[in-house]
Amino acid sequence: MPQILPNFSSSVKLKYVKLGYQYLVNHILTFLLVPIMLAILLEILRLGPEELLSIYNSLQFDLVQILCCAFLVIFIATVYFTSKPRSIYLVDYSCYKPPVTCRVPFSTFMEHSRLILKDNPKSVDFQMRILERSGLGEETCLPPAIHYIPPTPTMEAARGEAEVVIFSAIDALMEKTGIKPKDIDILIVNCSLFSPTPSLSAMVVNKYKLRSNIKSFNLSGMGCSAGLISIDLARDLLQVHPNSYALVISTEIITPNYYKGSERAMLLPNCLFRMGGAAVLLSNKRRDSHRAKYKLVHVVRTHKGADDKAYRCVYEQEDPQGKVGINLSKDLMVIAGEALKSNITTIGPLVLPASEQLLFLFTLIGRKIFNPKWKPYIPDFKQAFEHFCIHAGGRAVIDELQKNLQLSAEHVEASRMTLHRFGNTSSSSLWYEMSYIEAKGRMKKGDRVWQIAFGSGFKCNSAVWKCNRTIKTISDGPWQDCIDRYPVHIPEIVKL
Repeated sequence: MPQILPNFSSSVKLKYVKLGYQYLVNHILTFLLVPIMLAILLEILRLGPEELLSIYNSLQFDLVQILCCAFLVIFIATVYFTSKPRSIYLVDYSCYKPPVTCRVPFSTFMEHSRLILKDNPKSVDFQMRILERSGLGEETCLPPAIHYIPPTPTMEAARGEAEVVIFSAIDALMEKTGIKPKDIDILIVNCSLFSPTPSLSAMVVNKYKLRSNIKSFNLSGMGCSAGLISIDLARDLLQVHPNSYALVISTEIITPNYYKGSERAMLLPNCLFRMGGAAVLLSNKRRDSHRAKYKLVHVVRTHKGADDKAYRCVYEQEDPQGKVGINLSKDLMVIAGEALKSNITTIGPLVLPASEQLLFLFTLIGRKIFNPKWKPYIPDFKQAFEHFCIHAGGRAVIDELQKNLQLSAEHVEASRMTLHRFGNTSSSSLWYEMSYIEAKGRMKKGDRVWQIAFGSGFKCNSAVWKCNRTIKTISDGPWQDCIDRYPVHIPEIVKL
């Protein structure tokens, strides 16, 4: 019998071929420069001392040339360091952990819905179906005013929730960092739906007796991606105010926003949004570079509000009965996909290695010149990041991003577990996810983190962080009493 040749196409480990290609392209300069430098070094070693001395004497440096060269070097160095943007460090952050008394198990949520919407059983059944597929767990929390039957969304109750969430997060942050209220130079508070007068930022200034010359900002109406908008604003302010601290607070006040009507598109937020908040301390001081957890690398913002569908896909309005709520369009996921596409098109060249950019370019040229039906190449963002924090807006959001970015279950674990344990906490959800990764002991020095958030308008924003030091398993924070139980299996449908 003749010897059967092996099937080389199946025997070759294609993943190793890809790894070899990536290593070669990403280190092409090293491979080109090292042989040249070795050749120059060998040539110098071949020359004798007399030849080297004669070459040196032939250069004939005089004092004027030396001074001019020194002046040029000093001038270039000065221009470089003065034009270089300041490094922005994330010293530390803290997330609010609601008390056990605020928990809303599925049975409690549905019982309250039946009592509140007793005249509309179809709306109750709709909420039950959403909750079964939401990916939320039994330990998510709602503020005390929503626990009443019927709910009491008064201004006083909303202020009470804001004070508890924001002050608790700030107190925990100050205890961690040792910073005093008088040290804070910039204050930014973002809360989309609750915008009282005086503002929430003024409430913080009053509580902690912050300095009279503090630069305070209050962002409202910007949705779940407002947390990264606040980071971007703080970065810009820290560029022009040296030796400063910026305190960023991200939250969403649920009390005044519970919808008691019957419009299905407006009942969705009742099932997904939960109580939460986070406080973040940013610094541009060089002495904080050693104790800071992260360094800010990039912030990329994408706004699709020029399109009418995108503008109205998350819209606060009144229903036919005059009850106010948030209307979530059925086109939300399509619009979010378009916004994500625009965002990653911008962020890709900033973070992707050369190997991925070349493959994307070759595929693009091939589709334009040879065959438009070629499947577009999706860059492997796992080459650029070790950790992904996808806004825990809902199960469908996480599923869609995992599919489009070709991420593994471990890459989206932090997002799924945050949604399960805390629900959609709006702009603060990214910090609960970051805390989950830290609590699992996975954050190492040099690791890169990609935060992605979506918000009304419609917006898709990204932030890239680089870990400054290996973060040991933390003993405090929102996950301290339950991290050993996670990750948990989340079934497709939880029968209620």
